[in-house]
Amino acid sequence: MLSFIPNHEVQAHAAAFNGDKIALALSLLPEAAKLAVVPVSQFHVGAIAIDSEGNFYFGANQECATSSMGQTVHAEQSAVSHAWQRGATRITDIVVNYTPCGHCRQFLNELPDAGSLKIHLPHSRDNTLASYLPDSFSPQDLNIPDRLLTPVQHAIRQPENLDAAQQAAFAAAQTCHAPYSHAYAGIALVVDDAIYTGRYAENAAYNPTLPPLQVAVNLLRMSGHDTGEVTRAVLCCTRHGGHEAMTRALWNEIGTGELEIVWLD
Repeated sequence: MLSFIPNHEVQAHAAAFNGDKIALALSLLPEAAKLAVVPVSQFHVGAIAIDSEGNFYFGANQECATSSMGQTVHAEQSAVSHAWQRGATRITDIVVNYTPCGHCRQFLNELPDAGSLKIHLPHSRDNTLASYLPDSFSPQDLNIPDRLLTPVQHAIRQPENLDAAQQAAFAAAQTCHAPYSHAYAGIALVVDDAIYTGRYAENAAYNPTLPPLQVAVNLLRMSGHDTGEVTRAVLCCTRHGGHEAMTRALWNEIGTGELEIVWLD
């Protein structure tokens, strides 16, 4: 099943809904929910992020049966990080089959133009994130101008003699969202001849922060693969921030092979 629908295909499919792309997205939520990995809760949540160009990015909640529920990726996080990894810089709409929980509302508040972000549900359309999160706490309260999805290039020194997978992990770390801790981190997962990367996505409230491994695994699954196909995993990160311990804990549960570490000075 396709988990990314480019704008030209969205427009073609939306013709059956009188050009209403939100109605199209709502009709596709059952397909998005099929992507959920929920061995613990058995609760399937599907989401679709729509960027400023009209592209659709599917997402679904993901759990690990043998790891902490704190490692869970919520459907809205899945859709947004999927869009981020495919190059989106602005999300205008989130379409989801259940009302976003408080965790997801705070996560979405990290996005550019979060106050005007529209949330659409099967029973209610055109809700603003601001209406779900009044008197919110945001990067602005910490005098941080950076927002999740805004392109950045951190001034960090590249380690020497990196191979392709290590270089991909470094590039992910160099463009991650870590304006609060500066604990930069990125990861690369190798499947056959392809490399899937994930970037650290920090949040002003910290707890809704999304670690790089979850971002990479999400992209991997949205691309039709699973962790059992990964032949190599490389984490590139700072020594502070706890990235190694957190990544290793989850990788030991879902991955195969050794996790390589490339340290940033």
